[in-house]
Amino acid sequence: MAFSEIFSMDAETQDLQIRVEPIQQRSAARLSALLDAAAEIVDEVGFDRITTAMVAERAGASIGTVYRYYPDRVAVLNALRARAEERFRQRVVLELDISEPETWWDAVDCAVSAVIDLYRSEPGFRIVRFVDREQSTRADDGGDFFARRLATVLSEEFGLPGGPELIFRLEVAVEMADGIIARAFYDNPKGDERYLDECRRILHDYLVSHYGPSARVPSRDSESYLSQLVE
Repeated sequence: MAFSEIFSMDAETQDLQIRVEPIQQRSAARLSALLDAAAEIVDEVGFDRITTAMVAERAGASIGTVYRYYPDRVAVLNALRARAEERFRQRVVLELDISEPETWWDAVDCAVSAVIDLYRSEPGFRIVRFVDREQSTRADDGGDFFARRLATVLSEEFGLPGGPELIFRLEVAVEMADGIIARAFYDNPKGDERYLDECRRILHDYLVSHYGPSARVPSRDSESYLSQLVE
């Protein structure tokens, strides 16, 4: 199973709260333009002040066009958040593909690098901290979507004991990283390296305290390894 398959969104979590599903290419391009505009506005004024009127004006569209796809500003923010999360998963797969991690910590560090890179390069990426972000990424049986997927990788590829405890500890790690990385970018568009370095150290020490030093694993078929991340 490929990395890209492990980190793909479950079908039931792909609802972006869109009134009309854009089928034609022109509609898809219009939808992308609306979200691009929303991302720019989020960076400028924050998600508390964004309005559908702002999105329409920035995208050069009518307010009716916005309402055709999104019933209100919350739906716009949820859609933007869902897109940011999808791009995060894609970036994690890319990082893992490029770096070919040899230890479980290397794999975790790839995820940290993906978040940092997106904060630096993806407009509106801080929307992932939108207060109800867990609504679309938490399974009925409990557990953050990304933590569950990463637990699968660490268990199947690096031999960590899987199950609820691993998922829980990865959820704790995600929450710690989320807060520290957001603080690093609070007033520094490049990210304060002191916070970023400390984030890695804290996550490493926390996970090592439960699972011991990460050991290198035997080389594996890279295509098989990557295929596990998105399914």
